[in-house]
This record gives sequence, structure tokens and C-alpha cells, in this order.
Amino acid sequence: MKISALLTSAGINIGICVLLLSLYSVLRKQPGNVSVYFGRKLAQEQNRSLDSFSLERFVPSPGWIVKAWKTSDEELLASAGLDAVAFVRMLVFSIRIFSIAAVVCVLGILPLNYYGQYMNHVEIPSESLDVFTIANVAEGSQWLWVHCLALYIISCSACILLYYEYRRIARMRLIHITQSPPSPCHFTVLVRSIPWSDERSLSDTVKSFFMKYHASGYLSHQMIYRVGKVQKLMNKAEKVYKKIWLNAIAMEKKCSPLKYKCGLCAGATNSPQLYHNNLGAKNMSLDQSDSSPKLKECAAAFVFFKTRYAAVIASEVLQSSNPMSWVTDLAPEPHDVYWSNLRIPFRQLWFRRIATLFGSIVFLLLFLIPVTFVQGLSQLDQLHKTFPFLKGILKKRFMSQIVTGYLPSVIFVLFLYIVPPVMMLFSTVEGSISRSGRKRSACYKVLYFTIWNVFFANVLSGSVISQINTISSPKEIPSQLAKAVPRQATFFITYVLTSGWASLSSEIILLFGLVWNLIRRYILGRKDESTSVPSFPYHTEVPRVLLFGLLGFTCAILAPLILPFLLVYFLLGYVVYRNQILNVYIPKYETGGQMWPIAHNTTIFSLLLAQIIALGVFGLKKSPVASGFVIPLLLFTLLFNEYCRKRFRPIFDSFSAQDLIEMDKADEKYGRMEGIHQQLQSAYCQFSPVAVSSAENGSSVSQEVDAKGCSKELKDELHHPTLSCIPAPRLEQVVSSVRLLATARSKKASSL
Repeated sequence: MKISALLTSAGINIGICVLLLSLYSVLRKQPGNVSVYFGRKLAQEQNRSLDSFSLERFVPSPGWIVKAWKTSDEELLASAGLDAVAFVRMLVFSIRIFSIAAVVCVLGILPLNYYGQYMNHVEIPSESLDVFTIANVAEGSQWLWVHCLALYIISCSACILLYYEYRRIARMRLIHITQSPPSPCHFTVLVRSIPWSDERSLSDTVKSFFMKYHASGYLSHQMIYRVGKVQKLMNKAEKVYKKIWLNAIAMEKKCSPLKYKCGLCAGATNSPQLYHNNLGAKNMSLDQSDSSPKLKECAAAFVFFKTRYAAVIASEVLQSSNPMSWVTDLAPEPHDVYWSNLRIPFRQLWFRRIATLFGSIVFLLLFLIPVTFVQGLSQLDQLHKTFPFLKGILKKRFMSQIVTGYLPSVIFVLFLYIVPPVMMLFSTVEGSISRSGRKRSACYKVLYFTIWNVFFANVLSGSVISQINTISSPKEIPSQLAKAVPRQATFFITYVLTSGWASLSSEIILLFGLVWNLIRRYILGRKDESTSVPSFPYHTEVPRVLLFGLLGFTCAILAPLILPFLLVYFLLGYVVYRNQILNVYIPKYETGGQMWPIAHNTTIFSLLLAQIIALGVFGLKKSPVASGFVIPLLLFTLLFNEYCRKRFRPIFDSFSAQDLIEMDKADEKYGRMEGIHQQLQSAYCQFSPVAVSSAENGSSVSQEVDAKGCSKELKDELHHPTLSCIPAPRLEQVVSSVRLLATARSKKASSL
């Protein structure tokens, strides 16, 4: 690829970015798009006033950039949580390290690569990008020590910055654990694979076991039931209720209450205030219904403990001599529980994980087909041989620049859009007990997938149309990578432009959400604001940021021209992601910065990979001194990673006894423990407590939950509001009445 093709690709992507960012600054001011670009604030405030017409609404402005840039980490932590702060710190780390790398490599390495061999240089636009890579440096060149020095500077700077960021996030996590309000998940243990007994119910088995072996810490328990269909119906009913509620609020401002009977509720309607008033009404007694479903217990339960320390001890120790029975884990947050996976038998999980691993490998191998096709497009000579009928089109300079410089990365990015949904499906099938765990598992899968297919598959299949490079032994991996990475550096640069810059522009404008909002408002005629606010897609954005970091480290001394484009991406991403976190996405659960260890490990892997490739390049360039100096750098990076693993990683994997005991003592001292114990009984509601009371006649529910968790006060406080607003018996009467009226009308019409 020539510089002109790169400039063409850069120009197209810059134009797209400027257009979409300008369009966003206008669209965000339109009242009809509030649910798209301010979904978080809309969900928190519920009410808003429509701005009157003004010309300023249609003029692009950079105010959102300034606001996103000036927001401090403390404000971000207070509004979005530690997970969002950890993600933003990934961007901050990338900006800092690649600023250092850009200064060192662009000023020091790039000129050496360009003048690495004695040759007649043509004009810059007509130059091939290969002359700016290390491939242009002559063998045995005495200037290769500069490349080695740059590698040392980048690696040492990265380790120092990683240490401070890891320490910062670890401290914030400790503060998050010790100073946040008491959470039910700290007192709760999820128990699975409970042994079946013919003599007593599973609930009695759980109570007997924990009263015997954890008598001092055991408080109560709550069984988990097979009620997938019931739960889905309740969720749908809740969505219907939210729509009714929003419509009622909107109508209250426009309509006056009606004073005549509605004929359905046997009382005055008060029009839109009907649903609002019914919220405080007494619950319908479902015991009168003969069709109440009997709930079937699963071999799983939430067990509540009196202290945090007792819960952690119970979750860590082996409960039985059979490791497949009485399996315990700390419970996730109540709104983080993935209820449908709790019903999966524990013995199935190993089979599910093997199946998803096999499916991921098959999907990864199938994805090599588009990779091969994309790499074929990037080689103009091979295109002439493979597709002779395209010679006429490819002879045109602009078309050849589009085909080789822009089209391959665009096609590849389009194929990559199907990866996150597939990996999320695999993570769901695996059986994760929490939504955050499912998203974290999907993040790992997407990360491995993109690193393999974007980096290794593209590198090793860079000349697949002409020949297939095979690695006969592991010893040849550094030399193979050393040959292939500089050759594919041009594709990585265009990939940063297309997948990086363009993806940020599409993220800020939220194209799919915008189109759906237009369809909903102007085609479906729904004027109410959408109540569905998404959570931040960590499983797609974290792998993307880390992948670009890997490309930056591996190409820094080999093809320094990629660094300015990467730096622009991270700067733009810093503003865009902060804006989206503050205005669009809402944190539905909190993992306490669990994404940061993923970022740390991936960065260490990127550094080691860059050093191994540099070792192979120096060997090919016949520079034994530079090769020898890389080996101590490899050892230093490994030792640094081991230190961080011992020093910081345990903070993210478990809780310290010191913190837990001090928190328990503080709660007991200030008299908060009794209130916490009462809240535990109602924290993990698999379905509405009203539904629980209806099932008491047909299934044995835990005595503790019956006596405390489903008491009258909790029912009045936690009953599902939708059930009190939908009079099912009267709806049946209405249907019968309408049917009689229709029959009478048809008979009257026939008689006439």
C-alpha cells in the first residue's frame, strides 16, 4: 500500500467522524431524541420539560466535549460506579503510554526506518508504506540499537504506569467495599447441588445442614424454584405497567378527571389517575384462585448469614467430602442475579463449558474465511491474477486506493459485528450465575477472538493467496512473526482508522437507537419516552480498547506510523466514552472494578509479544547485541507481572478478614445489624412475594421466608404493582359482556 492509499482511507474516516460528531451535537439538542442520548438522566429524573424552539438547537457545538473532559474521576465514580472508572483508566493509561511511544518512535525510529537503506526516494504520497517500517532497515545496521532502546523505554514506562494504575484501582476497590452501604450479597451464599432426599424437602435439608455445621453464623435461607415461565410473565407485566404509568403521567397534565362511571371498575374513574391510585390499594388475595401454580424446588438456595465473615468462610471452604455436593459461592447482588441459570443442575456445567469451548473454537476457525478474503483484497497484484476481469477498474488510481486502503478493513469490521452477540450467547449457555459474570465471560471470549483473528490470523495469512506460511516448530514463531508483522502493519493502520475512529463516531451517535426512536415516534405513533436504558457494553468496548493497545505495542518500533492514529483514537475515545457513561448508559450492577485485571493481563501479554517479535526481528537483521538485550527485558516484564499478581490480584479475588470483621463490628456497634437481617429476607425475590403467597398451599416454602420474608409488611412493601392494577376477574366479566353485546347486536341485525 502506498501513502496515497493511506491518506485516502484517513480522509474518508476523518470526514465520517467530523460529520457524525457534528450531527450528534445537533441531534442531542432535539427534544424527541432525549430518550436516545440522555436515557440515563431520563431514567433518573422521570420528568423533564420540553425546550422551546431555538436556532441554537440546530447549530453544532463542542459543549458536550468540554463537559465530558472536565468531569473528574470522583464525579464519575459517584454517578457510574467503579467499573466505569476502571474502564476510563484503561483509556488514560493508553493515552499516556502511547504519547511516550509516539514521541520516541516518530522522532527517533521513523527517520531511521525511512533512511534505513540507500535508495532513491520518490515523493511522499507515492512512497510505499513499507519504507516507513523496520523492513526497510538494512541487515546488520548499527542503528538497530536505537530500536532496542526505544523498546526499553516503552516497556519500562508501561510497567511503571501499570503499577500506579493497578494500585489506584485496588485502593478504590477497597474503599468501595468498606465504605459503601451494606449489601445483601455480602451476607448471602449461593448453595447449589443440594442432595435430594425422599424423607424431607430440599428446604428442610438446607436448614438441617447449616444449622448443624454453621450454627453460629446461619440466619435463614430461601429456596430457588423452577418458575421460568412465571418469571417471564411477571417481567412482561412489569413492562406493561411501566408503559401504563408513563401514559398516566403524561395524561394527567393534559386531561381533567372524568366524573362518570367507567363500567369496568365499579367506581369513579378519575381517568388517568386510576392506575396511580391503585398502587396504594390492598393486594388481591390469590389464595382464592384455584389455578395457582405449584412451584417446584431446585437443588439450589440462597443461604443468609448473620455476619459478612461467616458468609465468606462458608463460601470458601469445602462443605462436603464430595466436591460435587453442597457447592457454595458468594451470591451476586440481587439485581445482578441471572435467575434462569440458577435452575441448571451443577453437574451439567462442565458439559456446558466444554460445549461452549468447542463452539467458540469452531466459530473462530470459520471466521478465517472472511480473514482470508480481506487479506486478498489488500494485495493488488494478487487481485489482478485472481480476478482478471477487475483489471480495468483497478487501473484507476482512486479505485485501487479504495480497494486496497479502505475496503478490506471495512469488510472485516462488518464481519466482527456478529462476534459479541455470539460470544454473549455462549457465555449464557455456560451457566453464569450473574449478569456481570456473563458479561465478563463474554469479554474474555471476545478478547481472545479478536486478538487471534485481527492480529494472528491476519499476520499469518497475510499472503495466503500466494502462499500459506506454516509454522513447523515453536522455535520459528518469533522469526515468522518478525517477517509477517511489518508486512501487515499497513492493514493494522487502516484497521485503526476504520474500526477505531469510525466505531467511536457510530457509538456517539447511537445509530440503531436513533433509527428505532424515529420508527417508534413517527411510524408506530408512540410519543412516550422509552423506559429501557442500556448498560455499558463492557464485553465489546474493553476488548476493542485492549486490542488497539496490543497493535500499538507490537507495531511501535516496527511501524511507528500507526502511533499518531492510535493516539487520536484514545483521545477521542476518552471524550466519547465519558459522555456516554454520564448521559446514556446506566449501571445496572457493580463488580467493583473486576475489569481491570483483564486489562492488566492483556497489557502484559502485549508487551511480551512485542518483545518476542522484536527479538525475532533483531535476529533476522543479524544484530546479536540488540537480540541479547531483549532477553533481560522479557525476564523483567515477567517478574513485574508476578509481583503485581501477588500484590494486587488477591484484592480483586477475595475479601480480607480484617475488613469484614471491622465492618461487622461497626454495624453491631451502631445497631444496624438487625435491620440488615430483616432486609436479607426480601432482597433476593425470584418473583413477586404475592406469587409466593399463592404457592404456599401447593409447595413447601422455606419456613424462614414464609414467616419473615413474606410477612404482611413485606408484601405491602414489595408486592408487584402490576397485579394490583389488573383486575383479572373483572376483565373476564368484561369479555363476557362484550361477547353478549356482540351476539345481541348480530341477532338484531339479522332480524332486521
